[in-house]
Amino acid sequence: MSIPTVRVLYIDDEENNLQAFRASFRRQYEIYTALSAAEGLLILQNVDVHVVIADQKMPNTTGVEFFKSIVETHPDPIRILLTGYTDIEALADAINHGDIYRYITKPWNDLELHNSIKNAYDAYKAKIDLRNKMTELEKTNDELNRFIYSISHELRAPLVSVIGIINLVKMEDLYHSSGEYWSLIETCSNKLDYYIQKTLQYYKNTKDIPDHSEIDFKQLVGELIDLHTYSDKDTGFNVSINQNVKFVGDAFRIEVILSNLISNAIKYQKSNELNKTVNIEIDVTDHQANININDNGMGILKEHLEKIFTQFFKSKMHHGSGLGLFIVKEALNKINGTINVSSNIEDGTTFKITIPNAK
Repeated sequence: MSIPTVRVLYIDDEENNLQAFRASFRRQYEIYTALSAAEGLLILQNVDVHVVIADQKMPNTTGVEFFKSIVETHPDPIRILLTGYTDIEALADAINHGDIYRYITKPWNDLELHNSIKNAYDAYKAKIDLRNKMTELEKTNDELNRFIYSISHELRAPLVSVIGIINLVKMEDLYHSSGEYWSLIETCSNKLDYYIQKTLQYYKNTKDIPDHSEIDFKQLVGELIDLHTYSDKDTGFNVSINQNVKFVGDAFRIEVILSNLISNAIKYQKSNELNKTVNIEIDVTDHQANININDNGMGILKEHLEKIFTQFFKSKMHHGSGLGLFIVKEALNKINGTINVSSNIEDGTTFKITIPNAK
């Protein structure tokens, strides 16, 4: 098994030290040397170096200063500092900020320096391996997401046809002609459609870059209420929107946020409530939109309030996919918004949202 070639760059303004280093380690490593930080930087730009060793006390640029200067442009090489005098403050600062891997005092011990270079190369390999695995994982995750999106999209086409057939059955007054069969088909179809739509929302929310569109909250909220009350006329809405200034934001994510919250406010009403009500208040300023959505539904248990934004969290009181509020939170994170919730099982639930105005 071949031994990997370890490329080491040593920077020191004393030629004798460079020659001694070459003599000691030329058989173990591929050695590059430089008399100044500028020469060292030129080598880094042309050679894939694994370990960089620099003397601290050099004219113009110290070893610590050099390491700090290459953190962004050459982050991969592992950095070792040689120091012949005590500079505790600079040393501590360099270690704390990750600018050096370790330091060795001069004159160095060959065995100590050799072991340090070996360990530094192991750290270099671990860093590269981790990056490659992360890249591979991101690629796999992206492919899986695209596969789920594609399957969900393809499933929705025949499902829409089934829902269309059910609507035709209703129009021809045949809905109750076969007992509860059409009702069961409609319930299962609507539930499947709900899950598919949530999956598509989740995918688009993770992938789409936030856009900047002008938002008319009166129009948007009106359209969403019409959409969600089409098959549920029992819930009443009190809407108060104060928008006298232009608001610019991510239209897709704001619609997803409001749609999920309005849908939940309808879905989780108490079955025995005679006056099912949802209150929506929106106040738009030059800086942000303040949104309150309140319902008199079944509420959320206190011990569940911290968990409701967790992916796939479902309580015994609430049915659903466990994705809706998770998607809301993720969408708000994408546009630097915030959400707070207060709830009890007697009075219902209130969500308070702030969304920055990007105008």
